Amino acid sequence: MRKQDAGFDYHRYHRLLLEADDDDKRLALIELLIEEKARDRLAAQRASDRAAMTAHTIANVLKNGRH
Repeated sequence: MRKQDAGFDYHRYHRLLLEADDDDKRLALIELLIEEKARDRLAAQRASDRAAMTAHTIANVLKNGRH
């Protein structure tokens, strides 16, 4: 069994799945899952971009300090 993701609320999604007793509710759940996954990916990309910018800035500072 794989570990639960820190940001993935299994209990909430399980409850929503149990409540999805018709097509409209099932489609809404699918849309919610897609939307939340997209938001998580965007947040991860932003964090990665910030880390890359920070590393680049530090490298420039260190390089300029050697002259």
